[in-house]
Amino acid sequence: MFAAFSKSFAQLPDKTFRKVILMGILGAFITFLLLFSAVTGVLFDVVLVNIPWIDAAIDWLGSLATLVVVWLLFPAVASVIIGFLLEDIAQAVENKHYPDLPDASAIPWGETLVEAIKFAGVMVLLNLLALPIYLLFPAVNLVVFYCLNGYLISREYFELVAQRRLGLKKAKALRKAYQGKLLVAGALTAFLLTIPLVNLLAPVVGTAVMVHLFHSWSQEPKFLRLQQQNL
Repeated sequence: MFAAFSKSFAQLPDKTFRKVILMGILGAFITFLLLFSAVTGVLFDVVLVNIPWIDAAIDWLGSLATLVVVWLLFPAVASVIIGFLLEDIAQAVENKHYPDLPDASAIPWGETLVEAIKFAGVMVLLNLLALPIYLLFPAVNLVVFYCLNGYLISREYFELVAQRRLGLKKAKALRKAYQGKLLVAGALTAFLLTIPLVNLLAPVVGTAVMVHLFHSWSQEPKFLRLQQQNL
C-alpha cells in the first residue's frame, strides 16, 4: 500500500496530473470569486440600520466573513471539481505504469458528473451529521472522521477505477472483498485532505493509489475467483 502512495506522489509532475489539479484550483477560484462578488455587492447595496457608520461596519465585517468562508471551503470545492476528472488520472497512471493493458471502458461523462455530485453531497451530509461528535468528543472525533471519510473515499475512488475494467457489478464485489485494506487507503487519503495545500492534491493521489491497488490485487487468486463468480 505504501508503495502505491509512493508511486502516486512521484507521478504528481505528470502533465495530466498537473492539468487536473490546475483545473480544480481554477474552477474553485472562479466559483468563489463570483460568490464573493455577489455577497459583497448585496451587502454594500442594502441599507440595514440607516446609520452610516454602522452600515459601513456591517458591510466590511460581512465581506471579511465571506472571505474567511471562501478560504475555508476552497479545498473542498476544488476537490469536487477535480472529482469530475478522476478518470483522466486513472488513465494517466495506467499509461505510465501498466502500458500493456488494453483500453479501459470509458465511463460516460454524464454518469461521472452525477456520481461526483452525489459523492460530494453524501460526504457533506454525513460529516454534518457527525459534527456533534467532532465538537464534543476529543480523540474519538478523529477516529470517526477518518473512518467515515476513509470509507466514503475508498468506496467512490476504487469503484470508479475498477468499473473501467470490470463493470460496476464486479467492481462493487471486489471493493467489498478488499474493504479492510481499502478503508486504510481511504483513511490515509482523508488525512491528506486535512493538510493545507496538500488537500488540493489528495483526490488525485487517492485515485492513483486505487489504480495501483487494483492492478496489484488483480494478480491474486482471490481476485480471479471473484471474477469467475460474478460473470
